[in-house]
Amino acid sequence: MDHVDHVLIVDDDREIRDLVAGYLKKNGLRVTIAADGRQMRAFLEADRVDLIVLDIMLPGDDGLVLCRELRAGRHKATPILMLTARSDETDRIVGLEMGADDYLVKPFAARELLARINAVLRRTRMMPPNLQVAEAGQLLVFGAWRLDTTARHLLDREGTAVALSGAEYRLLRVFLDHPQRVLSRDQLLNLTQGREAELFERSIDLLVSRLRQRLRDDAREPAYIKTVRAEGYVLATPVEIATLRR
Repeated sequence: MDHVDHVLIVDDDREIRDLVAGYLKKNGLRVTIAADGRQMRAFLEADRVDLIVLDIMLPGDDGLVLCRELRAGRHKATPILMLTARSDETDRIVGLEMGADDYLVKPFAARELLARINAVLRRTRMMPPNLQVAEAGQLLVFGAWRLDTTARHLLDREGTAVALSGAEYRLLRVFLDHPQRVLSRDQLLNLTQGREAELFERSIDLLVSRLRQRLRDDAREPAYIKTVRAEGYVLATPVEIATLRR
């Protein structure tokens, strides 16, 4: 029997829940709805889903808190698409940093939501082996840093672990997989989030800035991630692969 993708919609707006659920069901998806974090948790204890559509503005724990909770627990690998009515781009960046795989701003067309859901599911299943959670342990060595691809920890010269958000990890992996090669903002967005940039989108710029902070890289004269004017960014150091021994 063919697998039917199961989507959990977490939104306190009953009208949106019902409209979206009806549209997704008509397009071949199995759908469950929840009005808040309590209902979401109760359902996830009883069943599994392939993707969670999570609204930021919720009663009680908001979507950002719930996203962080999901990423810290046994659902850390479940794709999350966040919904937000906020126009501030920083809120969307925070969602990505918490580990969301994509976001959509309200109001949105149901067709657009379906397209985003399918894109996230397709990207998750077609993710290259070197980005899979169950990949063989490796250390990617660059400059004074090492990336533990199993624990997803960034390690400094002394071996101290620096925690990375899901968005930061994906961005760093793209740079490490394409060292010393200029990557445009569109390429980075497509490789990390599976979509094209929207007009005036700055999410990649903000994520690069946060990743530079993790690498203790001087934004004025960076040693690792350099800005190439009018083109994009480049990881300026070579990368070596070492076997991870535990």
